[in-house]
Amino acid sequence: MRSTARAPRRVLAAAALAILAILSTSCTIQVGHSAPAGGVATTNGFDPFPVVGKDPVVAVVQRVLPAVVNVTTDVFRTDPFGNAQQGEGVGTGFVVRQDGVIVTNCHVVEGASKITVSTSAATPVRYDARVIGGDCVHDLAVLKVDATGLPTVALGDSKSLQLGQPVVALGYALALEGGPTVTTGIVSSLDRTIQARDPGCTTCRNGVRTYSDIIQTDAAINHGNSGGPLVNMQGQVIGINSAGADSAQNIGFAIAIDSAKATIQQALNDPLAPAAYLGVSMQGVDANLAYQLGLPVDKGAYVLATTKDGPAAHAGIAGGDVITAIDGHAVSSADDVGTILARLKPGQTVTVTLVHAGGTRADVRVTLGTRPLPTELP
Repeated sequence: MRSTARAPRRVLAAAALAILAILSTSCTIQVGHSAPAGGVATTNGFDPFPVVGKDPVVAVVQRVLPAVVNVTTDVFRTDPFGNAQQGEGVGTGFVVRQDGVIVTNCHVVEGASKITVSTSAATPVRYDARVIGGDCVHDLAVLKVDATGLPTVALGDSKSLQLGQPVVALGYALALEGGPTVTTGIVSSLDRTIQARDPGCTTCRNGVRTYSDIIQTDAAINHGNSGGPLVNMQGQVIGINSAGADSAQNIGFAIAIDSAKATIQQALNDPLAPAAYLGVSMQGVDANLAYQLGLPVDKGAYVLATTKDGPAAHAGIAGGDVITAIDGHAVSSADDVGTILARLKPGQTVTVTLVHAGGTRADVRVTLGTRPLPTELP
């Protein structure tokens, strides 16, 4: 989940339990087998790995941990008064395909202007990530990083779970330094339905996110665990950690993996294409805005702010500038910027024409980035 001073607390009400909880910001695969081209391997015929001479939990952790990743985000928003706000978030994910396909929660990455994935190795390797699919209504996101040969974890079978079955949760709880946290517990309940107040969710009705087909566990799930794997003693993912109870102890929630498999497979079969990204928050310029702000032009896209380390910021574009053209195409409004970028590609270098607050004009060269998260996931 996002851990930022600006992020709202998300309060959960477990319908069957009548408790308050807060979101923890809290096609199958077989471990040790290569995935078929364009897809994921199956767990058919999976043999539990031997644990002779080794504690079972230790064996599970050693098998799964290399595939667990830390997901951090830069969050960039504009408040109702037009003030630009930036924050940071942290969550967890797990690798399901060796070429860098990663599963996490949507709320971990929603609204992100930049997504960074770090491996759980002693010396982490960091990658820029983008969303290739997901379902924000059900709090799922599938990411892609440019990598090969990454360790993967198997997706198990959540419909075969039994009450009392031991499970292990892994994730970057509380964003603590020193790597991920491991907690253990049992399956406490199945088929829960819970609701979360989430004002930042653009796909939630009345700002409330409903989770169904939820696994309840007493394995500790805290802020930062969101998107991490809940695994069985065979090292297979049977849930995606999503929430922890705030007003009760030993109550955590995970999305049952069976309900996520179709979304994961859809992202693999039909990934979202990379989209060009400038990294600015804008407002359309008209005669009224020009008069209020004393702008030297009455058409264009007024830059409220630029994202930290984004393409625009690197090129020297700053808040207060007015964009009047991109790649030779005139910009009369903020909407024009999106229309022009849709015709361009990430990595392409273009000329952006600006009018500074003092009236001087300038052309700057900008190398476009890759938009990390579309406005809406399919």
